[in-house]
Amino acid sequence: MIFNTFAYFLLFLVPAAILFRLVRPSAQPWVCLVFGASFFVFFSLVQIGGVAGACCLLIFVWESIFSRFYRKGSPLCFVGIAQAIIFLIVFKYWNFLSGLVFGPVGHNPVFWAGAFLPLGISFFTFEFIHYAVDRYRGATPAGKFGEYLAFILFFPTMVAGPIKRYQDFRPKLANPSVVWDQDWQIGITRILAGLAKKFMIADLLTAFTNHLNHSDIAAAQRWLLPIWLLAYGMKIYFDFSAYSDIAIGSARLFGIKVPENFDWPYLRTNISEFWRHWHMSLYKWLVDYVFIPLGGSRRNPSRVYLNVLITMFVSGLWHGAGLNFVVWGLWHGLLLAGHRLWSNWRSGALQTGDASRSDEPSSLSKIASWLITFILVNLGWAFFCMDLPTALFFFRRLFVG
Repeated sequence: MIFNTFAYFLLFLVPAAILFRLVRPSAQPWVCLVFGASFFVFFSLVQIGGVAGACCLLIFVWESIFSRFYRKGSPLCFVGIAQAIIFLIVFKYWNFLSGLVFGPVGHNPVFWAGAFLPLGISFFTFEFIHYAVDRYRGATPAGKFGEYLAFILFFPTMVAGPIKRYQDFRPKLANPSVVWDQDWQIGITRILAGLAKKFMIADLLTAFTNHLNHSDIAAAQRWLLPIWLLAYGMKIYFDFSAYSDIAIGSARLFGIKVPENFDWPYLRTNISEFWRHWHMSLYKWLVDYVFIPLGGSRRNPSRVYLNVLITMFVSGLWHGAGLNFVVWGLWHGLLLAGHRLWSNWRSGALQTGDASRSDEPSSLSKIASWLITFILVNLGWAFFCMDLPTALFFFRRLFVG
C-alpha cells in the first residue's frame, strides 16, 4: 500500500505540505495539483498500471475541462455523470460484466487480459459524480480550473478516501489553517496512530485471515472458522481506518481538514448506526446521491425497502467486481431493511400501547442489540473476503459441519 512507503512521505507528503505553507495563497491550489499529478504518475508507474496507468492522468484533465460546462439544470451534467460511470465500468467491471455475458475467460472473446485499475479510480469517480450532480442542483459553486483539479488531485485522499465534497473542500483550500505547530502535531500524531494500526494490528491479523480459502476451510476444525472470520472483521477495520487516519493526518499537515471516516462502528447497537459510523463519507455519499434520488423515505414502505436494497447493491458493486461483493451489499441491504421494518413496528407498538411505558431500551437490550449487530456484520465479511462459492462453503462448514 502506498501510505506505508518511504516514497509517500519523503517524495510527496513532506515536501508538498511545506511548500504549500510557504507559497502565496493563489499558488497553493497549484502545489496540490502538481504534487497530486506527480503522485499519480509515480505510483502508477511503480505499482499500478505502468505507463498505461500513468496515462490515465488524462482522465482527470478531461473531466476537469468538461466540468467547466456544468451549469444548474444543464443536461451536460448528466453527460459528465455518464462518462465518469463509463470510465469506471471499463476499467473495473469490463471483465466481470463480459464474463456474465460470454462465460469464463476461455470463452470470452472480449476478455481484457491486461486489465488494471487506475490509481484511486473508485474514489475519484464518486467525486466526479458528486460535482456534476451538485452543479446540476446548484448546490456547489463553480470553481476555477486549478481549484477543481486541486480538489480531485489532492493526493492524501486520492487512494483510500475519505470521499470529499467540493463545496466543503474549496473554502478549506482557500483558507487553510496557518497554525503550523498545532496542525503538524495533530497531523503527525494521527499518521503515527494509523501506521500503528496498520503494522501492529492489521498486518498481524493477516496470519489468521490467510486461512480463508477453500482448502484451509475444508481441513480446519469448525471452531477455528469463526475465529478466522472475526480476525478478518478486525483486520479490515484496523486496515481501512488506518489508511483513513493517515489520509486525515496528511491533509492536516496542509492545514486542511477532510471528513472523518470511522467512529467506533463495532460499538454500535444496530445496523443503521453501524453504517452511520463505518466509512462515513461513503455512507453519506450513497444516501445523498443514490438513496434520496430514488425517493428516499418519502415513498410507500415497500418502495423504501427497495430503495435501501438498491443503495446497498450499489455499495457492494462499488467495492469490487464480483458476485460476492453484490451479495455482501444485498446482505447489508436486507439487514438495513429488516432494522427499518423492526423500528417501524416497534414505534407503532409503543404508540398503541401503554403511554407511560418508556421507549428507552434496557441495558440488557442494548447489549443484546450490540451482540446481534456485531455477529451479523462479521458474518457478512465472509462474502466480502472470499469468492461466492468459497463463502457458501464456509457457511456450510460453519453451520452444518
